[in-house]
Amino acid sequence: MNSSDFLRFLKARSSVRVYSGGPLDPEDIDYILASASTAPSAGNREAWDVVVVTDEDVRMELASAALEQEHIREAPAVFVVCANYIRSMSHYGERGILYALEDATIACTYMMLAAHARGLHSCWTGAFNENDVREILNLPEHVRPIALLAVGRGVQPFEPVGRMPVEEHTHRETW
Repeated sequence: MNSSDFLRFLKARSSVRVYSGGPLDPEDIDYILASASTAPSAGNREAWDVVVVTDEDVRMELASAALEQEHIREAPAVFVVCANYIRSMSHYGERGILYALEDATIACTYMMLAAHARGLHSCWTGAFNENDVREILNLPEHVRPIALLAVGRGVQPFEPVGRMPVEEHTHRETW
């Protein structure tokens, strides 16, 4: 893949909130997880974990925790990406909290792009009641849910959304 193909690949991805039925192939789930494991992490601590949720009842509970967002219920799989503070704090102290958050978000980004590479669609969801998700999934205290990544076969049109010009985000040398 050349750089033009890569940029085209990135631009073709969009958040999808409507999915057709049917479970994901186990190979797709394994591919998404294997891709996440290649993500860079602070000090190679890999301070993230993921709970893969395919059970419909648990997805319904997660959808309720996610402010009734239907795509969480409808997607055949939800990857609940978590920051694992212990892994990074054991090496970096308090700064490890930030590193664990960064590690989890990078891993989630890799999962989202891996789904896209497999011809699947996804939606990163950050709006949820953290305590409810923690309770539903029985997460330990040192693990914080960061994102719910719904993954499936999308059925809505995939129109790329407009973006701000890169110049509006870019500062060179100083602000």
